Amino acid sequence: MNALLSNHFMKWLGLGLGAVLILCLMYASVIFGVIDTSWHTAVDAYTHFDGSNEHIVIKEVRVPRALIAAAVGLCLGMAGALLQALTRNPLADVEIFGLNSGAALAIVLAVTYFSVQSLSQFTWLAFAGAAISGVLAYLLGSAGREGITPVKLALSGAAITALFSSITHGILTINEQTLDQILFWISGSVAGRKLVYLTNVLPYMAAAWIAALLVAKPLHTLMMGEDVAKGLGQRTLWVKIVSGLIVVMLSGCSVAVAGPIGFVGLVTPHLSRFFVGIDTRWVVLYSGMLGAILLLAADIAARFVAFPNEMPIGVMTALIGAPGFVYVARKGLAKG
Repeated sequence: MNALLSNHFMKWLGLGLGAVLILCLMYASVIFGVIDTSWHTAVDAYTHFDGSNEHIVIKEVRVPRALIAAAVGLCLGMAGALLQALTRNPLADVEIFGLNSGAALAIVLAVTYFSVQSLSQFTWLAFAGAAISGVLAYLLGSAGREGITPVKLALSGAAITALFSSITHGILTINEQTLDQILFWISGSVAGRKLVYLTNVLPYMAAAWIAALLVAKPLHTLMMGEDVAKGLGQRTLWVKIVSGLIVVMLSGCSVAVAGPIGFVGLVTPHLSRFFVGIDTRWVVLYSGMLGAILLLAADIAARFVAFPNEMPIGVMTALIGAPGFVYVARKGLAKG
């Protein structure tokens, strides 16, 4: 299937329009909710702060929430694109491959048994947990005579996710104190997060975004085949290792800030390929943009679906991503 945006001008134009849409969604995220405000009120909250409920809500809740949703969506979209390219598996996602559940388990263990409370320590724990679960999923998917296959990778990732999620919920069930401390975070949400959560990991996020764009070109070459890549002088092992580390950083940062949020990285690469084709450089870029758009839109929708109550954003992304997962899986099986 030909890409919808067939030339570089159209692709750059699409990026520009996407950036405008992100700003519009961030505006809507700040303005709309249980307490509707206005842009003038939002500006006054920073220029003429008076301590009113509206100003406090804007500064302490709405603006951090919009910024976190955009940043985490960008991380998850890029991570999904890199993971699908690295594994050549259209079902790959940080949630399905167990990276999110591994990061969550590492933090729950640290809080429960070592009384860790530092946000900076959360970040490193999330990195470690995501890396361990990713390695385990890869090793399980590589076992057997036929070696590693996309289906085996997906199944091993699902097994790791089920195992780590079960352990996490078991720990929380028998330890009520930890449950009270971490339940708001483990559910996966951008609501109630302070801006310091984002600023604490922003340097790592920014480094991972830049690294993802830089590794996209050699990763695209690798997708042509390992023999072809080696023939062009590429050190394929290093490309795989670096790509894996970037995915871990992106996943770890998103979990440290917002908890485990699934399906964003599954859907956005497929949408990106519809718009820009199979060039990994453009797919990674568009996946990040679409991830931010998707998470912002899901967060806004979550406020009104069960109004005046709020639905968890993880439920909204699952409602969007689960049908996409089924479609991609059925399409892959039909081809097989």
